[in-house]
Amino acid sequence: MPAAPLNGLVLAGGFSRRMGRDKAALKIHPQTQVEHGISLLSACCETVYVSVRPEQASDTRFQAWPRIQDLHPGSGPLGAIVSAQTYLPDVAWLVLACDLPFVDEGVLSHLLAHRNPDRAVTCYRSTCDRLPEPLCAIYEPASAAMIHDRFAKGCRCPRNVLIDNNTHELEQPFPWALDNINTPKDLDSAIERLRIDHAAAP
Repeated sequence: MPAAPLNGLVLAGGFSRRMGRDKAALKIHPQTQVEHGISLLSACCETVYVSVRPEQASDTRFQAWPRIQDLHPGSGPLGAIVSAQTYLPDVAWLVLACDLPFVDEGVLSHLLAHRNPDRAVTCYRSTCDRLPEPLCAIYEPASAAMIHDRFAKGCRCPRNVLIDNNTHELEQPFPWALDNINTPKDLDSAIERLRIDHAAAP
């Protein structure tokens, strides 16, 4: 059976409380983080959507792209994934959080090259605790029943949903590929690491 069509979903609906400002609007690369995510996913997905809270739906920053409003505000990334699967249940979703500054074309290409449509989810393993990383991952249509069931039972942690649930797990291309940024200190560290990486590039 051929793989399902692949859409992209950039998660931009978080409250960014620890950062103190909207992480989707951070400019770590030449573009904002939400624009950077959309650009990356547009190269490999049929359509890319931005996941937003209901009050963000009219935000002019997101008007250029199709949006999926969170049907379960306050439920975190898992609520956003459930909302996307409810909106379009017959496609696979490549989900990307907007606070992953080290994800690049190579990270996504590796994920796509090793996509296993016979598994519910293709994802990377954490380099810290070896658990599945849910926010740079491909969710096949078959994952929806399991995810919606766990969500209905009160689970709000996407990582817990993936543990022991027919995931195809990959090693990250480099150890910090999926390091995220939650605080201003994280942001400063990410900018410095990217500066060093760029300076070292041939």
